[in-house]
Amino acid sequence: MRRIALISPLALVACAPPVPMAEDFIPDYLGVETVPLDGDLVQFNVAMTKALSEQDVRRYAECAAAQYTMDRGYGFVRHLRTNVTEEGGVWAADAVYTISPTLPDGLATVDAEVTVAACKETGIPTV
Repeated sequence: MRRIALISPLALVACAPPVPMAEDFIPDYLGVETVPLDGDLVQFNVAMTKALSEQDVRRYAECAAAQYTMDRGYGFVRHLRTNVTEEGGVWAADAVYTISPTLPDGLATVDAEVTVAACKETGIPTV
């Protein structure tokens, strides 16, 4: 006699991965460390979880740089480099910018006031 195993529908549900909830996609910003380097050079170390891409952590660093620039009475930053890593769900970046009271030369310039306003609109912390 041949036996047929019956699988309960509840057993199948228990094996399914959990359905993502809305809060699973809300970034958790873990903070900013600001390191003045030399003159107008500043490094920003940021960390976050639930980033959807490398661009999210880069944007977080840019928001921090823009606010730092405004806090010093300057209006512009110029992006020099950003290194991004991800380990165990924690995204981190160390980014270096120059801060300037006037629009600096170069292609990667950022208007600090406009950037801070955009960061606040999208919920990215600037401090």
